[in-house]
Amino acid sequence: MKKNEFQALGISQELAEALHKHGYNEPTPIQREAIPSVLGGHDVIAQAQTGTGKTLAFVLPILESIDPNRSHVQALIVTPTRELAIQITEEVARWAPLKGIRVLSAYGGQDVERQIRKLEGAIHIIVATPGRLLDHLRRETVQLFKLSTLVLDEADQMLHMGFLPEVVEIISATPTRRQTLLFSATMPERVRQLAKEYMKPPVEIEVKAKRVTLDEIEQIVVQTTDRGKLDALCKAMEEDPPFLGMIFCRTKLRATKLRDELDERGYAVDELHGDLTQAKREQVMKRFRDAKIQFLVATDIAARGLDVEGITHVYNYDIPHDAESYIHRIGRTGRAGMTGKAITFTAPRDAFYLEAIEKGIKMQLVKRPGRGGAEARTDERSERGGRQGGRRGEARTAGGRGARGAAGRGAAARADADVQRHQRHAAARARSAGAQRRAAGATARHAEPDAAQRADAAAPEHAVKARCRGAARRAARATVPPHAADAERQRQAPAAAARAARRDAVTAPSAGAAARAGRRARSADGRRSQRRSRSARRQRGSAWAFRRRWCSGARRCRPRTQAGGPRRSGWRPEARQISVT
Repeated sequence: MKKNEFQALGISQELAEALHKHGYNEPTPIQREAIPSVLGGHDVIAQAQTGTGKTLAFVLPILESIDPNRSHVQALIVTPTRELAIQITEEVARWAPLKGIRVLSAYGGQDVERQIRKLEGAIHIIVATPGRLLDHLRRETVQLFKLSTLVLDEADQMLHMGFLPEVVEIISATPTRRQTLLFSATMPERVRQLAKEYMKPPVEIEVKAKRVTLDEIEQIVVQTTDRGKLDALCKAMEEDPPFLGMIFCRTKLRATKLRDELDERGYAVDELHGDLTQAKREQVMKRFRDAKIQFLVATDIAARGLDVEGITHVYNYDIPHDAESYIHRIGRTGRAGMTGKAITFTAPRDAFYLEAIEKGIKMQLVKRPGRGGAEARTDERSERGGRQGGRRGEARTAGGRGARGAAGRGAAARADADVQRHQRHAAARARSAGAQRRAAGATARHAEPDAAQRADAAAPEHAVKARCRGAARRAARATVPPHAADAERQRQAPAAAARAARRDAVTAPSAGAAARAGRRARSADGRRSQRRSRSARRQRGSAWAFRRRWCSGARRCRPRTQAGGPRRSGWRPEARQISVT
């Protein structure tokens, strides 16, 4: 019977029956090849496509080889990400109670004291990430000197994430007689070099297929632009709605921004990346597994080993830069014999990465134009023309919605030229009207004397004489005799002198101010003199101190004198005279 095919590989009957109850009727190719070798105690390097059951290929033999009566750690499974550690722990915990085996997951973001308390009991299998495991090793809360089996799952990703020093330190803490297993979908040269250094001659298992990626995954490339990616993604999700879909971005910032934009458009979406706390990451994964959210925007931390039932579509919003990342990303769908769809959105500048991916997976991907091909470029030009037309329409009264295409832009340009031409004509007419008004005013001013002369000629003689007498009286009142002007100046002279005196009194310094200024000046001079005196004393003191130091000891300085003559300038050292009385 099919349920006994696992028994034929060496799996116990109770485990085989439990597998059958959960729908595992026959082993996958990688399980057929790997299980007997692992049960035989050999080191194994296993390579197979994603979604082919690699986890059970090492979990089942480990469960068969562990002795539950021994309380020490007998198997260690190291994974690159927390999500993968949680997933493997759940897989082991599903079958471990059948054998009485206890398992513990140790990864960052959890309470380390709680993990330490759990480690005080009997733990047979530890599933851990490199950083937290090294933390326990340094605290000496985990002992690996009796370890039997070491598993490096997704070893290539651990090296890619820079965990090589940590992996080497973990390996050095295990006994040399251990069994080492390496499982991954890709096996670069660095992983093989690590295997040569730390493994006994391994059994290499590679499940070959016609293509590197699964045939059950339909792979499509949508050609777009960076600006048109969001619209192209929404269009793809609406045309072929997934049950659950994963959207991969290159950076955490891009993932957060895309999540916000999709949330504004009404999609049930959440994000998963390294900046989230561990509690938040677990909460997001639980909601996604329970189908409470339909789309999960994630970075490459969710591209390795993550197995969520119901993922039908994978969207590469940002194209991966190598074939290995592409293989692991699209491997989240089409698992366990199910079908899936992988859609990759590429901009013109992504042509190099697309070519590298096609070369790595050894197949040509189907390319479809989306928003971002000719259609997207036309839409961008139309939208830009529409915005310009709208601004021009605001300048005009009629306005407009903007032209679409080259014809629309040309019509808007012509309309703009008409507006400018009308404005120029209006300004010219205004200038002309102003010139005409100025000319009319000048003509009127020049015409006024002629009108007065004509009025005088038409008026009677007595009216002319009356106007002349009035003009003479006004001229007489306006004329001031010289003696009157001198009298006025003399009358105003005292007041002017008083104003000048007050002004001088305000501006001139008082006697007290003058005295204070003199004291400040004398004080400043005194301070300068004191500073010069102190400087001279310091110089003299330095000279005397130097002489004292130079003449100390067995010799001393004395003034050199002549017999009976005056003391001469200068000094010379002489022997010290000691008299004893």
